[in-house]
Formats: sequence, C-alpha cells, structure tokens
Amino acid sequence: MTDSSASDRPSAHLPLRTPDLESLRLLVLVADLGSLGRAAERLRISQPSASRRLSTLERGLGLVLVDRTRRGSRLTLAGQVVTGHARSVLAELDDLLTGAGKLRDRRESELRVAASLTIAEYLLPTWISELRSRRPELYIGLQVTNSEHVPELVEAGEADIGFIEGPRLSRVMSTRQVAEDRLVVVVDPGHPWARRREPLSARELSRTPLVLRESGSGTRQTLDRALHLAGCDRARPLVELGSTAAVRGAVIAGTGPSVLSELAVRGDIVEGRLTGVDVAGVDLTRDLRAVWPSGRRLVGPAAELVTVARREATV
Repeated sequence: MTDSSASDRPSAHLPLRTPDLESLRLLVLVADLGSLGRAAERLRISQPSASRRLSTLERGLGLVLVDRTRRGSRLTLAGQVVTGHARSVLAELDDLLTGAGKLRDRRESELRVAASLTIAEYLLPTWISELRSRRPELYIGLQVTNSEHVPELVEAGEADIGFIEGPRLSRVMSTRQVAEDRLVVVVDPGHPWARRREPLSARELSRTPLVLRESGSGTRQTLDRALHLAGCDRARPLVELGSTAAVRGAVIAGTGPSVLSELAVRGDIVEGRLTGVDVAGVDLTRDLRAVWPSGRRLVGPAAELVTVARREATV
C-alpha cells in the first residue's frame, strides 16, 4: 500500500526542471537508509520538509522515484536509475570542491610575480620582504623582463600579478598605480654636459645619441613618449643594452649620456660617479603600475602585495 494517488503522481508532459543538489543528496540517502525519516535526520531537516523536497524533485523530473509505505521508503525502478545518476553528479561535485580547495590552498601559499627590471631591482625586494614578514610560509617566484612582456606572462597565467613602468600596455588589462618614478639624464663627470649651467632642451636630448635600454622597456617607452609630447623625435640610440645595470655601467665608463630611473642612479649621483643633467620642457615622470587580467578580482597574496607597494610609496 502506498500513500500516493494518481493525482499526486508527476506528469510526464511537464518540462523537466534541473534538480537541486540537496534533493539529490536526500534521494541517495533514502536509497542507502531505506527510510525517508532517517534520511531527513541525517540531513538535519524535518520529515515533512524532506517529503516536500522529494515531491518537488519528482514533479521536476516527471517521475515517481520513491514508494513510501508503512515499512519504509523503497525506490521505484525509475528511482534506482535516477539515484545512480545522482551518485555520479555528487561524486563529480566532491571532486570539483576538492580540486577547488587545492587551487585555493596553492593560491594562498604561492605567489608568482612578473616585473620590469627597474621595479624588480629597486622596489620589489622591499615589497617582498614586507609581505614575507606577514606570511613567512609564502613562496614567491619572480620573473624579470621588460614592461612590454610582463602583461603577456600575466595573461598567459605564468604570473599572478605583474608590475610595469611603461606609459602604455600591450593589451587590455586591469591596472592600478602603486608608485611614481622620475627619469634622470645622467653623464659621467668628464662629459661636457656635466659642466652645463643651463638645462638641456628637449630638442638637444632627442638629437644626441644615447646609451639606451632596448625597445619595449618601460624606460625607453617613457622617454620616447616624453619627447613626442615635447614635439621632438624619438631618442636616438648610441648603444642599446638589455638591463639598467648594463646601461648604468656604460655611462660610468664614459660611453655616452643616458636617461635612467632616479631609483637606479641616485646613489651614483650622490657619490659622484654620475652627474645629473637638468632638462627643460620634458616631463620625465612616470607611474609604476600593477597589472592583472581584465575582469578578474585581485585576491590573496597578489592583492596584499599591491597593498604593500602602495603603502611603501607613501612612506
């Protein structure tokens, strides 16, 4: 004897509705325990609530899944088939949650950073040290390249966060200013510019061959943009070198003038190895920015590193 009448049975003509996961869990428990009441207890819900949930599941699928008798609850043939599918769905969900948990744990224990050379050499060590003081267990990996390639690494998933110094991005990305920097024209103390009393003009700077970073570097982009805005041609390379340290060494050796980050040459100017030269009519300031994939929310250690960088810039 069952307690369901023909009018209570689901109609096969109604459109199917996607069952909710808790209803599938209830069905599996009914199959395992042989009792709707015990299944309700296991889920910590009332038996009337469990009965309504099971009825909703049956109506949504257009099938009778359980025969409820005085002796307990027994799956129909259709119920047995649906329960098999439900077990697979719930197992897949468990795998999904386990995998997501592992990914979240990795995100919280590992940070992959890509940064331009100037930022990597002169700012990131302090930022990383501060972050590590808060998270001593955190592993941080750093890839150093020029500003043009940083967004590529971030977008490809090879870095969680990137830092660039150039005025333009090679692709659409989310970005946030973390600090400000200024480029400085520098020469060795024996260069004629070291004895100038009046500032260089933008035109003089653009027409003089310089020791430069390679195309694609943030320093080169900033210089070319500043000269363009001043109505001049791009910088003329005397020598192109792939790192700030190499350019700085070439200028100290007397190869020729250059334009470098103040961060890189401040100590050399103070100690007399290099001489800074004023320039009129050219804005050589630039923003240093964090970048990450567009539309993605910045979370975890990556968000914390950006916060550290912004706070250090105001100290």
